[in-house]
Amino acid sequence: MRPILMKGHERPLTFLKYNREGDLLFSCAKDHTPTVWFADNGERLGTYRGHNGAVWSCDVSRDSMRLITGSADQTAKLWNVQNGSQLFTFSFDSPARSVDFSVGDKLAVITTDPFMEVLSAIHVKRIARDPADQSGESVLILRGHQGRINRAVWGPLNKTIISAGEDSIIRVWDSETGKLLKESDKESGHKKTITSLTMAADGSHFVTGSQDKSAKLWDSRTLTLLKTYVTERPVNAVAMSPLLDHVVLGGGQDASSVTMTDHRAGKFEAKFYDKILQEEIGGVKGHFGPINALAFNPDGKSFSSGGEDGYVRLHHFDPDYFNIKI
Repeated sequence: MRPILMKGHERPLTFLKYNREGDLLFSCAKDHTPTVWFADNGERLGTYRGHNGAVWSCDVSRDSMRLITGSADQTAKLWNVQNGSQLFTFSFDSPARSVDFSVGDKLAVITTDPFMEVLSAIHVKRIARDPADQSGESVLILRGHQGRINRAVWGPLNKTIISAGEDSIIRVWDSETGKLLKESDKESGHKKTITSLTMAADGSHFVTGSQDKSAKLWDSRTLTLLKTYVTERPVNAVAMSPLLDHVVLGGGQDASSVTMTDHRAGKFEAKFYDKILQEEIGGVKGHFGPINALAFNPDGKSFSSGGEDGYVRLHHFDPDYFNIKI
């Protein structure tokens, strides 16, 4: 499994997202410029220019026509995927962090950071079919998190919004009324900041990664804790294989403390765990710094990782990977 090294970003990676077909890979970084790549050979297709700050996350519509990005420049932008043009800009009073299209792409959920007197919030925006009809108004604004909300995603059938962040509590909200439905249990839940949250392809469960050096698997509807994966370093990114019962964790020390260690000591690797047995089954080394982003191709035959080192590494699995009997 020889990785393809994709160099295009000048700053650390923050997020990776494949489109539904799995032929395109979108990457976000702190260098203001989201980038799209061919997912099979790692060739850079183009960039989306217009943000004026770090870009924290992105999502792509089901038909691969629209891209949405959230940035520290206090905006979220809608883009035309094919020609890179900006279709619309949502403006906020604080940095926009997490973005996620609903099933059907008619809505988007955007989180904004706490900033000065502004509290963190979750905004639901209606996405118009025609960009000319697009409005910046929020359909719903949810508040209740303490500190930053690192991720908010749509639950099954768009009925709920699931959010998590610095206060280490996962919250489930009714997406119609904005009512808080559930909170994760403090005893069984994460003990430190939740850095990442990834939904399974079928929406039935999701996995969270935290600075408490663990990842946890949860039931989307009941918020029951199903599994815990323990590792020895803070987890910045999590991904689930759509094909096999594998969970991948990526992380490492905080960027500020990286210089204290020999790069060989960290050997910032993506660790594979058996989803059911909760055991570590392997690792993929390569990045010279913490892994900040992970994503599986929807076909399950490749995955990519993005690091503090500014590289995206694209790994195509060997055929024998699929014959692993644990």
